[in-house]
Amino acid sequence: MGLDVEAALREQIAYYRARAPEYDREYAERSDDMRLLLPVFDEFPIVGDVLELACGTGQWTKLLAPRARSLTAVDAAPETIAIARERVAPAKVEFVCADLFGWRPERTYDTVFFAFWLSHVPPSLSSRFWQIVADALAPGGKAVFIDNGPGEAAIEEILAEDDVPAVRRRLDDGSEHRVVKVFHEADQLARDLDEWGWTGDVQPVGPNFIAGVAEPKSGTRR
Repeated sequence: MGLDVEAALREQIAYYRARAPEYDREYAERSDDMRLLLPVFDEFPIVGDVLELACGTGQWTKLLAPRARSLTAVDAAPETIAIARERVAPAKVEFVCADLFGWRPERTYDTVFFAFWLSHVPPSLSSRFWQIVADALAPGGKAVFIDNGPGEAAIEEILAEDDVPAVRRRLDDGSEHRVVKVFHEADQLARDLDEWGWTGDVQPVGPNFIAGVAEPKSGTRR
């Protein structure tokens, strides 16, 4: 991992830690988008033991919990996990505070879910990330995800000069932060997944989102 990527990821974690008190505002302001995404989420094959990556404040954790036999939710920001614990009954969920690129689960899962996380994975780490997901899945398990698509780029301040694809975000206190942001196009992401050893179905959802279900090909797991 190069220094530029490391610096971008450190800044990204710092941003989400600082943003924790403001995080849920976007879900309230974009309730129409949630109504668009919820039917897609309802159709996802979320079963059995579930691992959620980058759980944030638990907006999706609360929807995963009723469908899971067990649920492990991981995030790098303790501040967001604290909010998620208040949102979701802790008896149903095991929360883990860890950097996703350094953490490895001690078990495997039937479903790995991540919402609005894949776009924060630097391209140079994409193959590595999908290998982490493959290693976390039990035989026959699936990865399911929702994220921003190319249409969302219109409302972001893109930092074109950065080596790592990134946008500038501002918090209520006026502080500015660089956040990794890759606006995946559905067809291209499906082709990339094929190269990384996955069979995936990735579809656009409205003008601003993508959703996908993917399964490792035979031999992808180590």
